[in-house]
Order: sequence, then structure tokens, then C-alpha cells
Amino acid sequence: MRSNIKFFKNLKSLAVDKFFYNVLYDKNIGYYSSHLPFGEKGDYITSPKISNLFSEIIAIWIVSTWENFGKPKNINIVELGPGDGSLINILLRVSKNFPEFNKAKEVYLLEISKSLKKHQRKIIKNGKVKWIKNLKEIKKGPVIFFGNEYFDAIPIKQFKSQKGMLFEKNFYLNKNFSISQVFKKAKKEDIKDIKSYKSLGNLKFIEYPKLGLETLKKIIIKITQSKGCLLLIDYGYTKSNNQNTLQSVIQHKKNNILQNLGKADVTSHVNFELLKEFFLKNKLKVKNIITQKEFLEQMGIIKRAEILSRKMKFSEKSDLYLRLKRLLGPNSMGSLFKVILAYNNKNKNYYGFK
Repeated sequence: MRSNIKFFKNLKSLAVDKFFYNVLYDKNIGYYSSHLPFGEKGDYITSPKISNLFSEIIAIWIVSTWENFGKPKNINIVELGPGDGSLINILLRVSKNFPEFNKAKEVYLLEISKSLKKHQRKIIKNGKVKWIKNLKEIKKGPVIFFGNEYFDAIPIKQFKSQKGMLFEKNFYLNKNFSISQVFKKAKKEDIKDIKSYKSLGNLKFIEYPKLGLETLKKIIIKITQSKGCLLLIDYGYTKSNNQNTLQSVIQHKKNNILQNLGKADVTSHVNFELLKEFFLKNKLKVKNIITQKEFLEQMGIIKRAEILSRKMKFSEKSDLYLRLKRLLGPNSMGSLFKVILAYNNKNKNYYGFK
């Protein structure tokens, strides 16, 4: 337990978001600074690793969105948190089938983890890909942002409402180096922010992604400078039930969020209704929130699977459809994962959204 002290940075207590930011992103001791969490040997697996079909569908959606924008001669493509780099690799491959788009695209990867960036550079070998730390590094012009399981990894704040007052959850370092939770009176600025959202009203327990919304605000500014959009796919909900959604996994198994600090992943479920409200507040248009199943099926993933399976052996075909079931199944990722699209151009006809 003595090792817990390093995550508090010489402080006795920290708010939930600041504590888990240290646990996940500290340059020296953070989870993402010292681990490659993906795949069977890691702690979790994402859609691009389950099936290449997922990445192909995202690539086709990006090309169709470029067409929606009027086929500009230059288009900025930005992946938020590119993970192991497999999705962007497929985008680069698919792009070769669309010479005009391939010539127009400028691909950026927003990644803050040095170890993940090092891994991605080994996987992605293409001169037109640029790793960035800041959105200011993106060239002027139309931009398509997209992120798969990006927002859930940004630490959140947690509050409880009691007798009309808000109290923020903090973690406290005890003398024996164990960690306990305490609630402190919320800051005025946080109270004001939370009360401004209808989707957070009348809740006894509130999860507020302050850091995540600050990040989205920067993306929105970039979008509004020119034609642009943001596609987010993640696990989450559209209506809060006062639940605490913080969760931790290690080697694909559930983990107590205060154990294996720096060695286990910690995330939270995304409040998509709050994201929609935030986008609308910031003058973006928003498509109806849909499930991953709805999005992938409307993009033609089943038809694509049928075409590929025609030349496959029985064992290969079985594997293909088992993976597809995992992406679309109501008891797996199909319903739990949601898709939201925010945009500012006049053309409302985006593939994947009715």
C-alpha cells in the first residue's frame, strides 16, 4: 500500500479526476506510460482488434464524409487516441482504393502517451501520418475527428447531491497508506456548470466529465473554424440512473478501482445525452444517438461480411461471424456501445445515420 503515496503527489487528498489522471497518465508511473494494454495479452480488446470489418466501415464512413463535404482538395483526418494503430492502418489501406481522397487526406494522430506512440510508430509506417500533442498543429481546412473508446478513458469528477447541496468525491491517503473516500463541498464553478445541464438535473449521484468537455471544447473550436465533424463511438448510456460507472480491468478481469494502481485500466461509461447537450450548447448540429449495431448495419457491415465469406473456408467463415456477433450482439457491444455525430456543415446526409 505504501506505493499509493506516489499517485497523490505529496497531497493528502485529490478529486477523483485528478487522482485517476495521475494513475493513468503520469509520465513516469501512469498506466499508459508503462503498459501496452491491447489484445489478448493485454487488459482489454477493442473493436478494431475484434474484426478488421469495424475499421473498414469507419474508413468508408470517413471517405463518404469527405464526399459529403464536397470532395475538398485537402482534408484533415484526426484520430483521437489511436490505441494500437490498427484502425488507422486499415484507413491507409482502404484510402488507396480512392485515389482522389488518398491524395487529399492529411492524417493526424492525437496521442499523449509516449509508450503508445512508440508502439504505434512500429505498426504504422506511412509518411503522411503525423503524431500531434496539440490541435494547433493541424493545418487549416476541413477536418474529420473520430475516436473509438476515447472519451471513456478521460477521468471524470463525481458528486453527490444532499439537501440541495453538491459535494465532490475525493480520495484521501490514510496514515497507513490505504485510501478512503471523502466528500468535500463542491467548488462554485463546478456547481454552476453542472446546474447548466438538464441531463444532470435531479440526480443524487453525478458523474461530470469536466476534463473531457474541456478537450471537446478545443475540438469544437477547430471544427467551427472550417467545415468539420466529430464521430465518437464508446460504451455508455443516454439516461443516468445515479450509478457509479467507474470500472477497472486487468488481464480482461474486473479489478477493484483502488487496487493495482498504475497496472490496471480505469474508465467510466459515457453520458451520451450530456455530450449531445454540450454540442448543441456550442452551436453544433447533432445526429440522433444510435447504437453501434445500428450504425454498423446501416453502413453495410453485414453485406460486407457476406461478400468476404464467399471465398472463405468453413472455419474462417465461422470465425468471421463470431467476431461480427460480438460487434453487433445486443448482449455484447451492439447495444452497450453508442455512436454520436456532431457537425457544422449544411449537408445533413451522413452515411450510417438515418
